Amino acid sequence: MTPTSRKLALITGASAGLGATFARAYAARGLDLALVARRADRLEALAAELTAAHGIEALVIPCDLAAWEAERAVMEAVAGRGRAVDVLVNNAGFSIPQSFAAVPWEAQRDFLMTLVVSACGLAHHVIPGMVERGGGAIINVASLAGFSPGMAGHTLYPAAKSLAIKFSESLDEEYRAKGIRVTAVCPGFTHTEFAMANGTQAVMDASPRFFWQSAEAVIETTLRANDRGKVVVVPGWHNKLAAALLHYLPEPIVKAVIRSGSGKYHLEA
Repeated sequence: MTPTSRKLALITGASAGLGATFARAYAARGLDLALVARRADRLEALAAELTAAHGIEALVIPCDLAAWEAERAVMEAVAGRGRAVDVLVNNAGFSIPQSFAAVPWEAQRDFLMTLVVSACGLAHHVIPGMVERGGGAIINVASLAGFSPGMAGHTLYPAAKSLAIKFSESLDEEYRAKGIRVTAVCPGFTHTEFAMANGTQAVMDASPRFFWQSAEAVIETTLRANDRGKVVVVPGWHNKLAAALLHYLPEPIVKAVIRSGSGKYHLEA
């Protein structure tokens, strides 16, 4: 590999949605990319697009982050190209709209491996190098759901996204002085393939349009927040209002309101 002075952004879940939009944004900033997802064909197409458009290098790393020690395989692929990670975006994820025991345990386990274990493992791998080089950035894609109480369906989702928020806050406390900027972004409804993948697209499409944001708007807000060293960012005025209500209203009221509206997102097996 030809030596480069460009920094490298590693993005998980980069084949579509927020991940692909993060990749386009960082490529436009002149960063090289390490693109991680299961769908190699999509990664190859995105890598070719961004290499041609911006003259950057894009490493394609097909990987299922639900696999045991998947983060180790990803980091070995990066190291094998003689590169180090300067920006980590933990974006890979999905949701399971059925009740907890209505789907095989393997599906719930894969959820935890992808959203929690691999995300934490990647951060654990990249932080020492960032400290040694005097800085870096970590973005953990959380959700507005991370502020909400648990409800029926999507059983582990609020807990996993709450962990992403608290994890980011702890990393910030530990490594801000070392030059690492850590941000948890907490979007609400966003135009991606996420709802289509979990089977709730029709329900989501019926939601009022002002609830929605584009992936580009979410990423623009996120990168600006990370540049400023903001730890938790909620994109969009409507989402900020929702987050404030979730924080300040008494929990019984919050649970009653969410219960009344969340049933339509809970699918039976």
